[in-house]
Amino acid sequence: RVIEFMIAADSQTPLLDLSLGDFAKETASESPAPGGGSVAAYSATMGVALATMVANLSAHKRGWDERWEEFSAVAERGIGLQNQLALLVDADTAAFNAIMEAYGMPKATDDQQKARHAAIQAATKNAIEIPMRVARLASEAMGVAEGMAQTGNPNSITDAGVGAMAIRTGVKGAILNARVNLQDLEDAEYSAAIVSECNELWTSIEAREAAVLKRVDEVLG
Repeated sequence: RVIEFMIAADSQTPLLDLSLGDFAKETASESPAPGGGSVAAYSATMGVALATMVANLSAHKRGWDERWEEFSAVAERGIGLQNQLALLVDADTAAFNAIMEAYGMPKATDDQQKARHAAIQAATKNAIEIPMRVARLASEAMGVAEGMAQTGNPNSITDAGVGAMAIRTGVKGAILNARVNLQDLEDAEYSAAIVSECNELWTSIEAREAAVLKRVDEVLG
């Protein structure tokens, strides 16, 4: 049996604890968060969840008993990635809120202005690191979809394909959110490194998704 992992304590995941309908309503509201970053994280979460489902179905496919351990290991890896990505749904919104709090700090004196500026820069860097973590984890999660498209239960090939598309959206959405926050960061060396990594991740995930969808098309005939 595939081990099930606890995601986090209820108090740490207010968005994740919402129903699907309430999450959509909260996203559509006039509040700026949750926004694209949290939605990107959730897209990647659902993408790897689908790929993990294919692994679980493959592990229990009749006639494939000798491959149970192989697919169970894939499913366990997928669940681990799913849980990490799920936590970042709330982390991204918390990072945005921290920026807003930093901008709200007092600035009447020179010391206050220095403290406010430092807090803004620190919060901005964190708001870049969170979506970058989403992009990196989602890129890793694509490996689960790739594997299941190639070796998983062919009856579930479209689930692997949809999973890959959702993961790609997670990677690209996270990259966009990292880049928009780079505009307010003064650390030029760090920014240049992030831009370079974003470009690599963007190009890679496009090619990997295309390969999965090609495989889906082959199986569907």
